[in-house]
Amino acid sequence: MNAMEIRGLCKRYPAFELKNVTFSVPQGAVMGFIGRNGAGKSTTIKSILGLVHLDAGHVEIMGKDFAGNERFIKENIGVVLGGIDFYPKKKIRILTDVTRRFYENWDEDKYRHYLRLFAIDEEKRVDQLSSGMQVKYMVALALSHNAKLLILDEPTSGLDPVSRDELTELLRKIAADGQRSVLFSTHITSDLEKCASHIALIKDGELQYTGTLDEFRQHYAYLRQGEEKLTLEDIIVAVERRPLDENAVI
Repeated sequence: MNAMEIRGLCKRYPAFELKNVTFSVPQGAVMGFIGRNGAGKSTTIKSILGLVHLDAGHVEIMGKDFAGNERFIKENIGVVLGGIDFYPKKKIRILTDVTRRFYENWDEDKYRHYLRLFAIDEEKRVDQLSSGMQVKYMVALALSHNAKLLILDEPTSGLDPVSRDELTELLRKIAADGQRSVLFSTHITSDLEKCASHIALIKDGELQYTGTLDEFRQHYAYLRQGEEKLTLEDIIVAVERRPLDENAVI
C-alpha cells in the first residue's frame, strides 16, 4: 500500500496553474519533491493538506480519502511548513502544552528525545529562536505523535550545514523500518542525495517525472556530459534552462 496517492490535482490562480499533478509516496519511502522556486511544490503540498480549495483532484493517505477522513489523517501525519509564524512572545513550553492536546498518540518521551537531539530550550520565547531553531522545533512536534507520514516543505532552508545533515540522516532512519514515509519538498537537492529513495520533479505546475532515485537519474541520463555523475541539481538546471531570446533586452 502506498502511504499517499494524489491524482489529478488542479488549482488555478491568475498567474499560475497546478496542472493534473499525479504521483504516489510508497510506504517506507523518502520522496524528494523538487523543482525551482515557484514551480508548484508548496501549492501541491497545501492542496494535499486541504489548505487551498482544489479545482479538481483526489488525495488518499494511508488508504483513506482525505476529504472524508480528515481528522483521522491529521492524527497520523506530521507536517512542517517552515518556521513559527504565530504567538512570537509565547514560550515554547506553552506552544507544546497546546499542541499535545490535539494528538491522542502524543509520545512525551519521544518529544523530550527530540528536544535534546536538537538542543531546544523550552523556556525560550518563539522570537528568541533563530529561524533554524524554529524549524527544528516544528520537526520535533511533527515527530512526537507517532505519525506514519511526514510532509515537510523546505525544512532545511534555514538550517546550518551540520543541522541539515542531522535532519536528513534522521529522515533516512525514520523510513528505514518500512512503516513510516516522508514527502520532503526542498530546493537544496544535495540534502536529497543523502536520504531520498524516490524523486518527483515539478516544473511550471506540471509533474515532469517521478520514480526511484536510480530510475530518475536513468531517465535523465541523456543530460550527462562525459562520465561525471549526474546530480539532482544538474537535472533541475538542465530541465529548467531555456535558450535566451536573441532579441531580448538584457
